Amino acid sequence: MKAIELQEYDHPLVVVDRPPPVAGNGGHLIDVTACGVCHSDIHVVDGQFSSPLPLVPGHEVTGVHQALGPVMLYAPWGCRNCWICDTGHEMICPDAAEAGLFVDGGYAEQMSVPHLEYLQPLGDLDPVRSAPLACGGLTAFRATRQAAEVLHRRGSKARALVIGAGGLGQFGIQFLRLTSDAEVWVVDQSPQKREKALELGADRAVGPGELDGTFDAIVDFVGAEPTLESAAQHVSRRGIVVVVGLYGGQVPFGVGAVPPEAQFMSSFWGTVAELGELIRFAHTHSLEYTVETMPLAEAEQAHQKLRSGLVTGRIVLVT
Repeated sequence: MKAIELQEYDHPLVVVDRPPPVAGNGGHLIDVTACGVCHSDIHVVDGQFSSPLPLVPGHEVTGVHQALGPVMLYAPWGCRNCWICDTGHEMICPDAAEAGLFVDGGYAEQMSVPHLEYLQPLGDLDPVRSAPLACGGLTAFRATRQAAEVLHRRGSKARALVIGAGGLGQFGIQFLRLTSDAEVWVVDQSPQKREKALELGADRAVGPGELDGTFDAIVDFVGAEPTLESAAQHVSRRGIVVVVGLYGGQVPFGVGAVPPEAQFMSSFWGTVAELGELIRFAHTHSLEYTVETMPLAEAEQAHQKLRSGLVTGRIVLVT
């Protein structure tokens, strides 16, 4: 089968011919239909996760299972033996083996999946267009749900802030708009992304340094030091800051360092149950996002395009 390998960190991806994968004990095979290209895939190539090599990247996967038909992959596979996995939170299992990050993923014509539960039926969703929901959509879905209780407590007076209007942020804007009564603000340094945020239903879209007032819920899809500092300055008392972005920022925390009883938390990916909920949500709500398709063999070109910062939507590789 045709597959894409990362053979050395900081080197181009390589197109290779591999033997078809073999499903392990209790495992399953899928024919890959599409695989989204995510910034986490760039981090894999850069060696930030110390992924074992050679590796087939890709974790935003849709495909076809012999019995289930069209499916979406749940990629953060836990150990299924610890208390965290017992509560359904496999994405934060200390012994997780995420597909495309630590075991072979979806930049290939076929892949092996260890448990049937990790394959969620797609129904009549377009498998190419829906591929980015598997990570970008799911991550934003869970992050905005983390803020839901605070926003609902404030009702129509709630104010929410999305930091970063890239691929995940654009999902976040829509989830906040569709599931709460909050006034939704967006901050991003790109005029084009601010314009897109307004098209998606944001009430205000401003540049850095133009924020006004405090917000009950802030979702930071960047996670750099300046964005976290801004979040700490603009979160309200008893508000919440949810950090998703992987840019490594830190801020002081303690009594007096942040507003009284403000919550600061990280949010990772999502659960199997939330992926199922997101698929059902996508069936009943029209989510707006741009998908650019590229052939599987052009995975390296897709990565370079994503690195350029000029991608306003999501790139999806198709087999």
